[in-house]
Amino acid sequence: MNKTIKTILLVVGVILIAYGIYKVVSPEASVSIGDFGIEAQDNNDAYITIGLGVLALLGSLIAGKK
Repeated sequence: MNKTIKTILLVVGVILIAYGIYKVVSPEASVSIGDFGIEAQDNNDAYITIGLGVLALLGSLIAGKK
């Protein structure tokens, strides 16, 4: 049971971190008029997702030690 929880938390953590990094890198909206271009991006959700992924990874480490 304990090994299953550790594995699930590890997989969820890696997926959340990867998705958060993807959201940081990919632009949300861009406007381009001739040579002038503007990109607007709000990264708050991406940072929260990365933080949750790190917490899940730490949880998997803690679950493995018990």
